[in-house]
Amino acid sequence: MEIDGNVLAAKSLVRFGVRHMFGVVGIPVTSLANRAVALGVRFIAFHNEQSAGYAASAYGYLTATPGVFLTVSGPGCVHGLAGLSNASINTWPTVLISGSCDQADVGRGDFQELNQIEATKPFSKLSVRASHISEIPARVAQVLEWAQSGRPGGCYLDLPTDVLHQKISESEAEKLLTEVEKNRAKPEPYSISNSKIEEAVSLLRRAERPLIVFGKGAAYARAEHVLTKLVETTGIPFLPTPMGKGLLPDTHALAATAARSLAIGKCDVALVVGARLNWLLHFGEPPKWSKDVKFILVDVSEEEIELRKPHLGLVGDAKQVIEVLNKEIKDDPFCLGNTHPWVQAISNKAKDNVAKMEVQLRKDVVPFNFLTPMRIIRDAIADLGSPAPIVVSEGANTMDVGRSVLVQTEPRTRLDAGTWGTMGVGLGYCIAAAVASPDRLVVAVEGDSGFGFSAIEVETLVRYQLPVVVIVFNNGGVYGGDRRRPEEIDGPHKGDPAPTDFVPNAGYHALIEAFGGKGYLVGMPDELKFALSESFSARKPAVINVVIDPYAGSESGRMQHKN
Repeated sequence: MEIDGNVLAAKSLVRFGVRHMFGVVGIPVTSLANRAVALGVRFIAFHNEQSAGYAASAYGYLTATPGVFLTVSGPGCVHGLAGLSNASINTWPTVLISGSCDQADVGRGDFQELNQIEATKPFSKLSVRASHISEIPARVAQVLEWAQSGRPGGCYLDLPTDVLHQKISESEAEKLLTEVEKNRAKPEPYSISNSKIEEAVSLLRRAERPLIVFGKGAAYARAEHVLTKLVETTGIPFLPTPMGKGLLPDTHALAATAARSLAIGKCDVALVVGARLNWLLHFGEPPKWSKDVKFILVDVSEEEIELRKPHLGLVGDAKQVIEVLNKEIKDDPFCLGNTHPWVQAISNKAKDNVAKMEVQLRKDVVPFNFLTPMRIIRDAIADLGSPAPIVVSEGANTMDVGRSVLVQTEPRTRLDAGTWGTMGVGLGYCIAAAVASPDRLVVAVEGDSGFGFSAIEVETLVRYQLPVVVIVFNNGGVYGGDRRRPEEIDGPHKGDPAPTDFVPNAGYHALIEAFGGKGYLVGMPDELKFALSESFSARKPAVINVVIDPYAGSESGRMQHKN
């Protein structure tokens, strides 16, 4: 009996560990999706390839296995570049698979023809094509391995129409699969220099004001337990990046998040684990950081360490490196202690800033500002206990305020715009989180602008009955609608809405109701509390439309940390 390329591709994906796929089907890949489902893969079908790609990238992060998404050729592949590039920038393992035109028709203007290998190269670690059905198993294994190896990232696999229609005997297919499986490379452990480990421990031991910074790379590496041991053994304060929040609870006594400016401005040695010294950390440069700070940078990529030129670089998996550091410290332990001046300074500043924030949060401001509904959401999430929901945060003011107010107590429970500051990721991330972590509720806290990028995917939530509650902060536009100065309102089209304006009082909650989901319109504290209580208990797709004072927001770009 013979099978075609669609079946062999599906068999290859399953054989090499793929359990979920995301995508938008059509000519020539519909059969591939159907065959994958028949073999046990859960395929989540989207309306838009961008959202499918964002879902695959977040899935790669949450599961530490490649997120795979499928598109048609030409424009489908181009739409998929958003997810592929987002994965590469955030260093999450992701594979884009696209159909392409018949190889015999290349250059003749075939249906949706595009040189997809060249189109994807700027955004991928590896872009390859299966030019014959016999190459499919090896190519599938190759992109899956490359996506995970070294610094994770995006890879691309091109499957031409003629290859998908070629046939091969089942016995020959099994022979190919077995051969590739037998020859798959096993990851080699990192070799960590003992002298560098000793130097790192010595730097931390001698430091007067040490700080441990960790990011989503440490979260990806499942380093929460070894980091907890390091922090609690040494008594060194810690600062997570936004998506590193939850590796240790935000409520931990040594958390420096609420004293961020003091922590990074005064520390003399900073151990940075799974976080890049990019714009999120002010490039590790003055004036935010001391000019004399000594960085110990732990990164899986030697190129990243060479780029940043830290005082000391440790190349390796975050979890493995911290395990070795812990062993070195165990032989000659040290601990700053609660009365250490640096620990007290961080603690006092954090408590002071939290107290000031709580004064503002305690007020019930109506019409809503950003703080009042965010406090109500924070408290409702806290009441759920463990397992904590995965919070997806997207928008300008909404994400900025949420980062300060919402509390993360468990690892990998915060997804946001990430390294690239990507807007439009919200619904894709929600769907990925619900699929990757089915035991957790997913709560999206979105600005109305961010929500609009992918709002139609609420139908996907309903179709698959995913436990996702989307909370939309509706302030009538980007940053809050028309913020133009008088001199900016001129010209023949001055009567048009401002570029930042949306339709006022938009009924976002009605969108999910059109598909059979539950919608809520709220503008008062008790209304929001009821909507959260009911939707969290139901664990069904819901949209809560929270009407915000349009003058409450402000223009926001790079994250502004004022504590």
